[in-house]
Amino acid sequence: MRQSQLFTKTRKEAPADEVSKNAQLLLRAGYIYKNMAGAYSFLPLGLRVIEKINAIIREEMNAIGGQEVHMPSLQEPTLWKKSDRWDDDKVDVWFKSNLRAGGEVGFAWTHEEVITELMRQYISSYKDLPLYPYQIQTKFRNETRAKSGIMRTREFWMKDLYSFSATEEEHNKFYEAAALAYKRIFDRIGIGDKTYRTFASGGAFTKFSHEFQTLCEAGEDIVYVNEVKGIAVNEEVLAEADLSELGITKEELEKRKSIEVGNIFSLGTKFSEALGLMYKDENGEEKPVIMGSYGIGPARAMGTVVELLSDEKGIVWPEAVAPFKVHLVGLNGDDDEVRDYTDGIYLAMKERGVEVLYDDRDARAGEKFADSDLLGIPYRVVVSRKTKEEGKFEVVTRATGEVRHLTEEELYADFDNDENT
Repeated sequence: MRQSQLFTKTRKEAPADEVSKNAQLLLRAGYIYKNMAGAYSFLPLGLRVIEKINAIIREEMNAIGGQEVHMPSLQEPTLWKKSDRWDDDKVDVWFKSNLRAGGEVGFAWTHEEVITELMRQYISSYKDLPLYPYQIQTKFRNETRAKSGIMRTREFWMKDLYSFSATEEEHNKFYEAAALAYKRIFDRIGIGDKTYRTFASGGAFTKFSHEFQTLCEAGEDIVYVNEVKGIAVNEEVLAEADLSELGITKEELEKRKSIEVGNIFSLGTKFSEALGLMYKDENGEEKPVIMGSYGIGPARAMGTVVELLSDEKGIVWPEAVAPFKVHLVGLNGDDDEVRDYTDGIYLAMKERGVEVLYDDRDARAGEKFADSDLLGIPYRVVVSRKTKEEGKFEVVTRATGEVRHLTEEELYADFDNDENT
């Protein structure tokens, strides 16, 4: 993409009402636009980041047997009343509305009821199990206070996978596979070294669960963690948890702030019994299906990456989720020969399949470099009259500040290298 054609613009200051680092940087860099409290538009650059996170999630969910579906956000009350989760006194995050034709609808904040009812059409025997449908879909939660930028919003993306198993053994095997897949996801998007599988409350789902908490001072949660042993416990259940089963004492745990980037729940037969999802085992005996629920917030993960990996100059994207791999910065735009030469480099990179954002704007070098740092694309390649004459390009690695000077052949070889893609 040519930056001159990008309709978004960078800005020097973030809106005064945004206090979180992720919102300030993403707004300044033109990745998102705030429409209202708790609702953001994802602009071209921001959408590219989200879709890369979603692609990583899809790959890992498909690898453990997931099958992608898409379910409606609009919900009719009947199913939710059966599971006793329609009443606002019991679940206080509903957005609800009335239909013109009469009747009430809700806007889904999760989909256990819907997928359970759907699976009644396809599960009748143990031979139909196990099944692992998932979706990446918009959810709505009537948060009292939307805050922390894109990490706590009222409308948001959610990857929610649901497991349907015949036995506890079958369920537990998949539960552990999902936990490992989550670890791979967070490793791939660049926050795995700060993210811990955390013993936690089940909230409106079940008694206990596991959260994936990323240690960060911007977090709203409190966890007790031992980084050496890789053990973490949410503060909410610290009094209830049997730490001896985890092989640790409270004195070995350190109190830290964290961001919940994912969660996994063993639901048992809570929803299958309430909604009549049964199967016949090998002996013809009818039994309720054993279920699990597994969630990740892609936008929350994106915001967490920004909170953890940004610096005083701006965002620092890991290569796996960056909107582009290379930021090609052309200088001396008033020189036709240099501009044509830079255009040629841009086209050559595109032909090699390198994702490149080309700053072809008529702007000063200092402005271009500041914007490049703010955008956080992994590699900056500078082309100018000087580099053309020298026959070498200045290549700056955003994460480390390392500067290299490469010939055109070395440049292409570097970005053709699989280790950098």
